[in-house]
Amino acid sequence: MPSLVIMLDGATINQVTLTKPYTTVGRRPTNDVVIDNLAVSGEHAVLRMHDGVVEIDDLHSTNGTYVNGRRTGHQKLRHGDVLGLGRYQIRFVDLPASMTTAAGRSHATALVRVLTGPGAGREVALNKVVTTIGKPGDTVASITHRPHGFVLAHVEGTTLPRVNGQTITDTQSLQDGDRIMLAEVEMEFVAR
Repeated sequence: MPSLVIMLDGATINQVTLTKPYTTVGRRPTNDVVIDNLAVSGEHAVLRMHDGVVEIDDLHSTNGTYVNGRRTGHQKLRHGDVLGLGRYQIRFVDLPASMTTAAGRSHATALVRVLTGPGAGREVALNKVVTTIGKPGDTVASITHRPHGFVLAHVEGTTLPRVNGQTITDTQSLQDGDRIMLAEVEMEFVAR
């Protein structure tokens, strides 16, 4: 299934699977994909899916819709295209079923084990392209599965995450056994 990986300042903040013939994107809460940013119009764009093809149409937005850095009114999307809406970048992912199955197997081979705090002993399987960890409104980080492995990024909160005692200001590749500290909770990244 095609999907959108939504990024802000290089950090992945959400992933949306496209399942409907029409998916609207905009600032208003009535959209299928809501991007709460003043540079994004109330009804900014629509993605149309038919016969395995996904196209994007700008809905006469104030700041425009960009595909790979070029403003567009209508365009067919290809795997890897990057949409620009305001400060947000949205990567279009549309892998063949065989690659999706292989990616699904590799996703299931990693997890985060909570070592301290109220959730101690809990394990979070990293079976999506993007998994968020932490407490919304307090401190949140994302772990993104990329072709070369898993990457941790700060998403929200004043306390930056730490990996093996080092504060993360941008992104950090994760290795088996890495210790992640998010606020006052320690976790372990496990790759199998």
